[in-house]
Amino acid sequence: MLRMAMAAGALAAGVALVLANDGGDAQAQGKKWYPFVVEEHNPPFDMDGPKFAKDYTPLAKADKKWNICVSFPHMKDAYWLAVDYGVSEEAKDLGVTMHLVEAGGYTNLNKQISQIEDCVAGGAQAVVIGSISLDGLNKTVAALRAKNIPVIDVINGISSPQVSAKSLVSFKEMGYNAGAYIAKQHPKGSGKVQVAWFPGPPGAGWVEAGNKGFLDAVKNSDIEVVDTKYGDTGKEVQMKLVEDSLQAHPGIAYIVGTSPTTEAAVQLLRERGLSDKVKVLAYYFTPGVYQDIKRGRVLAAPTDSAVIQGRVAIDQAVRILEGKPYMKHVGPKIYVIDKSNIDSFDYASSLAPENWKPVFNVN
Repeated sequence: MLRMAMAAGALAAGVALVLANDGGDAQAQGKKWYPFVVEEHNPPFDMDGPKFAKDYTPLAKADKKWNICVSFPHMKDAYWLAVDYGVSEEAKDLGVTMHLVEAGGYTNLNKQISQIEDCVAGGAQAVVIGSISLDGLNKTVAALRAKNIPVIDVINGISSPQVSAKSLVSFKEMGYNAGAYIAKQHPKGSGKVQVAWFPGPPGAGWVEAGNKGFLDAVKNSDIEVVDTKYGDTGKEVQMKLVEDSLQAHPGIAYIVGTSPTTEAAVQLLRERGLSDKVKVLAYYFTPGVYQDIKRGRVLAAPTDSAVIQGRVAIDQAVRILEGKPYMKHVGPKIYVIDKSNIDSFDYASSLAPENWKPVFNVN
């Protein structure tokens, strides 16, 4: 862990705007993150179906100290740090136990499965999963549901219809927003412009969706995607992919991809004296992207308010465990951040506070 119309100003009603230089301290000072405007999918689990704006307000407290397991693909970039901030803070707010495991990367599906199994063996009563693979966890989901353990699909997407709820956005829209941002600047007939595109790890649901959205957005423009390279979201992997692309296509005008892609690209372009020639765009938002937009090194990035997705996933799990009403499929509204709103967007909904450290256990 996105969409058709670029809504650069659509911020959540009822959530105070946090100046970017506040480093996301508003929540730490006790300000409530809710009510937060989200989009509820109805019918649920249909990513391309109708969505309806709703105010999301979590429970005040859980009725008991539920044990919730959270499984992430990795913690190698600050995007997942933001989701970790969301799940851990909401677990504290609700008064539940949370144990977080991370598999170390998108090639480690079997490790993610075994970690989830260990979590359940250790007493987890609900599982929140940021999945490595769109289809690869379906048997695991079925086994969990057979034990009456709720499964919340957060951020990345799981194809199983047996998940209990989804807290995520459409990465198709995220890719679309990134593509539309540059397509608008290069309409049909304005002159061909070469783009290298780095959607992320092959086989991951969010990557497949993001790729489709990006290509849909640029197909009727003069953007020419001359290279598409898949790979794990570790910076070293992305650095090698970007190097190969620059060597093979010296006429590239844009590099678009994951957050680690943009970090690698900014460094390589600076080293090669190409920063003024090649522009960089991310298709999701992290502190590194935030800093590079402020410095003028990255043009823009859509945000899916990753912190909020983590918070909602924990609240969904508790509501299901307690038999209370819940939104089955919900995600924040996507909007694009660039130099025009980098100093006024809702920092605390997208990023963990500055210097915040990963939390793996809430007791």
